[in-house]
Amino acid sequence: MPRGTQNSHQTTAQQSCTLSINREGCMKITTVGVCIICGIFPLLILPQLPGTLTLAFLTLFACVLAFIPVKTVRYIALTLLFFVWGILSAKQILWAGETLTGATQDAIVEITATDGMTTHYGQITHLQGRRIFPAPGLVLYGEYLPQAVCAGQQWSMKLKVRAVHGQLNDGGFDSQRYAIAQHQPLIGRFLQASVIEPNCSLRAQYLASLQTTLQPYMWNAVILGLGMGERLSVPKEIKNIMRDTGTAHLMAISGLHIAFAALLAAGLIRGGQVFLPGRWIHWQMPLIGGICCAAFYAWLTGMQPPALRTVVALATWGMLKLSGRQWSGWDVWICCLAAILLMDPVAILSQSLWLSAAAVAALIFWYQWFPCPEWQLPPVLRAVVSLIHLQLGITLLLMPVQIVIFHGISLTSFIANLLAIPLVTFITVPLILAAMVVHLSGPLILEQGLWFLADRSLALLFWGLKSLQEGWINIAERWQWLSFSPWFLLVVWRLNAWRTLPAMCVAVGLLMCWPLWQKPRPDEWQVYMLDVGQGLAMVIARNGKAILYDTGLAWPEGDSGQQLIIPWLHWHNLEPEGVILSHEHLDHRGGLDSILHTWPMLWIRSPSNWEHHQPCVRGEAWQWQGLRFSVHWPLQASNDKGNNHSCVVKVYDGTNSILLTGDIEVPAEQKMLSRYWQQVQTTLLQVPHHGSNTSSSLPLIQRVNGKVALASASRYNAITHGDCPLIKLSIAINSKDINGLILHIRVK
Repeated sequence: MPRGTQNSHQTTAQQSCTLSINREGCMKITTVGVCIICGIFPLLILPQLPGTLTLAFLTLFACVLAFIPVKTVRYIALTLLFFVWGILSAKQILWAGETLTGATQDAIVEITATDGMTTHYGQITHLQGRRIFPAPGLVLYGEYLPQAVCAGQQWSMKLKVRAVHGQLNDGGFDSQRYAIAQHQPLIGRFLQASVIEPNCSLRAQYLASLQTTLQPYMWNAVILGLGMGERLSVPKEIKNIMRDTGTAHLMAISGLHIAFAALLAAGLIRGGQVFLPGRWIHWQMPLIGGICCAAFYAWLTGMQPPALRTVVALATWGMLKLSGRQWSGWDVWICCLAAILLMDPVAILSQSLWLSAAAVAALIFWYQWFPCPEWQLPPVLRAVVSLIHLQLGITLLLMPVQIVIFHGISLTSFIANLLAIPLVTFITVPLILAAMVVHLSGPLILEQGLWFLADRSLALLFWGLKSLQEGWINIAERWQWLSFSPWFLLVVWRLNAWRTLPAMCVAVGLLMCWPLWQKPRPDEWQVYMLDVGQGLAMVIARNGKAILYDTGLAWPEGDSGQQLIIPWLHWHNLEPEGVILSHEHLDHRGGLDSILHTWPMLWIRSPSNWEHHQPCVRGEAWQWQGLRFSVHWPLQASNDKGNNHSCVVKVYDGTNSILLTGDIEVPAEQKMLSRYWQQVQTTLLQVPHHGSNTSSSLPLIQRVNGKVALASASRYNAITHGDCPLIKLSIAINSKDINGLILHIRVK
């Protein structure tokens, strides 16, 4: 075909494609993508899901709108339909937690992952003899199964499950949101278990073989994490190093690894086409083959939600590429994000999705508004400059998302990623992938050489990361808006807005800094009851300072201080000055060591004769930030232990007060009231012993005569704490009723 005829043919084809997209009655694919994103986005902010009647009405209303021949109206109709789809998907996942909680369930569970000991991930495929679809995911904790366990096995179990619920504290990790995004809404334990299908899946057999092979290597756990997505065995110390240096993203099997596997496979296929006849060579083959290999690799790593989302994004990009049209970076970004949300609407809750989407959006914006300088440099130096330019953009533009998700940033992440990204992406991961392939059939000496090189590359990586000083800093909530300053300054600089619109630039800058100028009102103080599960942790705050009353729980893997209280204090920009321990029980002092490690100069008061503890006994009183603290129980310090030795403290500002009672029970209440009943009247009462029936006697309720009663009792607690009828009666009588596990009261 002559050149002129060929160009004319291509132009006509492109025009016809454009006309078919834009003619009346059709919609652009990017516009549909925006409708999907807008329709599913409310799942991120809705406090509760609409009911069935509401969804039926919205569906009917959307269908009516769809018949109106106005594009904008049809876009609204489409958005409403996607909203209904998102709500139905969320209801399907929440169904298991709402239905299966409480009663014992006879179920068949397919194991999907395990640490080989007491933590097992699975899916309930059959319930009470009936198959259910989609199979809800669950996590089983606390016990060994009767025999060796591996992924792919099917077990018949009697289960006691409940819905995953997270703590409600600001600045902490939301385990419920994470569990729903991972399609694992249930947590529980098994009462009986017997194996039905003992054979492991092919992936589990391959993983077990790799684990045996990698035992001699120092960094075997990290290799399995990078190659197979197995992070359960990665030591906590390694995870902390990667978190502190901002390199934890490299451990996840996500876009970077799977896209690289697709690129590597596409390159090999493209190279293999050299040996094929010309009629068999098509440009689509490397593209399709790369995506297929990426899907296989995602399956090999367990098809975890981040990996599955990457495959969906790659497939979407591949289809856009195969269409033969030109797509901008933003078009591809919208279509990929929309495809992910359409396939899995609850992915909108996933922090990893938002981090990945924000990273891609930041790179598109960065290269459009601040492209890499076109300097005449040698190739190696040019590559270094390009890497620095890329990492600088990611570091600056991802700051807002990092603060919202992680509530902090790493000061060493820029330098750490300059080393880690090229080393892991271009050396470690290719070596691991090659070794995994050779492990199937290749020469043993070659496989050992590849594993050795991968292990040494990781040794080099962590030597570099450990040599960096600990750079993680927690960021207070008031810095959130200021973190958008890189975006703002880049736009101002490129548009020369500081000259054309100086007033607007100053106004926006002042608005971003406004939270930093706000100071606590000196005439107010705050009382916070934190959600620490079945424990107690309260905060008395004034003028940016705080005193803690109890420090929550401790467990083998951590404590409330490290995971809940410290992040919450940092997020609210509060500096603790002291700790009052009510008594020695672990659900009240569990977080003390972590808090003292962070703030070693804190004073401590307790009723026990512990070293370095100031007394917390009847007659003790002190002033702090204009508040008066007075102790009303116990009578004297001693080595006595138990609930009835709890330190009872009253905090008073001259008008309002709160009585902190720890875990005192009826005998201690009666003794305290027999002598000092005039002094316990208060505005707020922290309910003794989490609202247990062994506490909160009628005389105490009558003498306190409070307006608000606060009970710290966890959901699903085994002994129905928080169910004291006298407390319910008192709250019903008084003028103010407050429900929930978190309380924030401002006292004037």
